[in-house]
Amino acid sequence: MGAAVCLQDVYKVYNRIPVVNRLSLTIQQGEIFGLLGPNGAGKSTTIRMLTTLTRPSDGQIWVAGQNVVKHPQAVRARIGVVLQAVSVDNDLTVWENMELHGRLHHIPDPQRQQRIDQWLAYVELGSRRHEFVRTLSGGMKRRLQIARALLHEPQILFLDEPTVGLDPQTRRRLWEIIRQLNREGMTILLTSHYMEEVQSLCQRVGIMDTGKLIEEGTPEELRQRHGEGLAVHQEGDRWESKFFPTLEAAAAFLDGLTDRTGWMVRPSNLEDIFVHLTGHQLD
Repeated sequence: MGAAVCLQDVYKVYNRIPVVNRLSLTIQQGEIFGLLGPNGAGKSTTIRMLTTLTRPSDGQIWVAGQNVVKHPQAVRARIGVVLQAVSVDNDLTVWENMELHGRLHHIPDPQRQQRIDQWLAYVELGSRRHEFVRTLSGGMKRRLQIARALLHEPQILFLDEPTVGLDPQTRRRLWEIIRQLNREGMTILLTSHYMEEVQSLCQRVGIMDTGKLIEEGTPEELRQRHGEGLAVHQEGDRWESKFFPTLEAAAAFLDGLTDRTGWMVRPSNLEDIFVHLTGHQLD
């Protein structure tokens, strides 16, 4: 399988300040890729360039085989985008939101109506088709955003903080929708501040900081690279952590201390690595 998304030496400057700094990244067809980074790392700008909302200052970007600068319309026809901010129209019904999106993408009848029925059923909103969006819960609005993004049958789905502000039960329902889309062949790029979400959904992750990609791989590869065992020490309000190749090595380190007060040993996780690399908590 080929690349669904490819960035080569991408550079983006605002007011003479580089916010994306020589970024190179490849996402393969059919994978869920998580893009992580603290605030100001350049994630949002990267997403905006990938979805044709802003042009790179330098470098090359291909999405679904199309150059985003030379062929933006072709890219837009091949991608679906679900933004963090709720973007459905509250003054329209569920069906009217879908109908408007279908017409904007020039999907003809009766195919358009068949797809509306199909995707509303997929996200379990078929029975709500005639209700105004303002009457829906936050989780239902997010599901409607996903259904709308899929109506024109894109090859790649961009999900920017898709479950922010949702309760745990609704969040997990959306996870199942995302997993099912991926099982059916959809390539998905996900940004999230929920580490559990990233570890549950993403086959590979990339960590950005100060506009650069500083780490990339599967969650397990990152643990093997940085250490699968962690010794953590609390002293007042300060936390100190040490990575070890294995949990057994971390335990041996603890056993060798004359004073174990405030120390604990546990397996490392993706958030530990994120904090270690960026100096920031994910949220």
